[in-house]
Amino acid sequence: MLRRVRRRYVAERWFRGAGFAAISLSVLFLAFLLWSMASRGLGGFSHFEAALPIDFSKTDLFLDPATLRGPDAEQTVASADIEGAISKAAVAAYGSSAEEMFGDAATTRLTREIVANPDILTQRPTFWLPVGSKLDVAAKHEGDEASERMVKALESRGSLKRTFNANFLESSDSTDPTSVGVWGALKGTFLTILVTMALAFPVGVLAAVYLEEFAPRNRWTDAIEVSINNLAAVPSIIFGLLGLAVFLNVMNLPRSAPLVGGMTLALMTMPVIVIAGRNAIKTVPPSIRDAALGVGASKMQVTFHHVLPLALPGILTGTIIGMARALGETAPLLMIGMRAFIAAPPDGVTDPATVLPVQIFLWSDEVDRAFVEKTSAAIIVLLLFMLLMNGLAIYLRNRFERRW
Repeated sequence: MLRRVRRRYVAERWFRGAGFAAISLSVLFLAFLLWSMASRGLGGFSHFEAALPIDFSKTDLFLDPATLRGPDAEQTVASADIEGAISKAAVAAYGSSAEEMFGDAATTRLTREIVANPDILTQRPTFWLPVGSKLDVAAKHEGDEASERMVKALESRGSLKRTFNANFLESSDSTDPTSVGVWGALKGTFLTILVTMALAFPVGVLAAVYLEEFAPRNRWTDAIEVSINNLAAVPSIIFGLLGLAVFLNVMNLPRSAPLVGGMTLALMTMPVIVIAGRNAIKTVPPSIRDAALGVGASKMQVTFHHVLPLALPGILTGTIIGMARALGETAPLLMIGMRAFIAAPPDGVTDPATVLPVQIFLWSDEVDRAFVEKTSAAIIVLLLFMLLMNGLAIYLRNRFERRW
């Protein structure tokens, strides 16, 4: 008997050790994932700027400050050769090797400076403009030999500094990695998830309530239950094909729009909400129903005044799982065309848009090395967005939670 007791104690210690090892391994992998993304992606939230003196009298910009005070000032400046003026000033300041020292982000910055203060066209100011992608990569990591020489020359003259890249959070997609941003994809993600929630949550909850509280027990409801369970395990690409066939080819809804993306993700999320909702409704004690019926409440009143509010925390848990899955999906959105190049944020659910997972997928396929840290930075933004959405859902779940 003592030997058997000792063996049980040894087995218990081994089990606890195996459990601790499994948790430690999971934490180790999580820490490695976070460190990998942070080490690569945090650089995407900053960029290097170089000082550039510009003598506008020696450029080919034929702009009159008096004509740049109206509503069309930005279009007038954008039509001028700002890029050529920057290139000419860079060559004059740093030599012929600096001809491609600046990129699209510098052009955009200088355009805004001129629109904000047209009087600088009569002066010789010095601007701090974002450098091009090759120079930025060389300043942060390791670049080609010419770029590294340029970085050292700028640093020796005190003409290079590292600043926060606000443009990354304010702009949309671009072909130049120095001017790309996640705002367009972030807004498209928010609109898509908004449509998904508006459709999947009420329909899923009502379906769960009907199946659990009102539907008769027969072979039809059994077939519906089996179908819902199967739909929850269907690969997401199938829902993308369904959205392509129904929403685009049959209903002729706008391609690459948050409306279509939200409807497609709602089809994918709804079975998860139905299953979680039914399980949450089952956990409500029968005594709650009996007490409400005993004081004269109708079946509808019992369900919506007592059962549903008490089951809401469990329903929100299933909604959190469904929304987290929808936030990270790429395949169904690629099928409905949300991989287009979108240079402007959407203004509504019917405007062309993209979402963060698709934006990350597109950037990861770029050959420019500067897109590597932009991709990791976009992943960090996506994780923060998911934490924010899940945190809100968890707060609402805890707010309505009831303990027996």
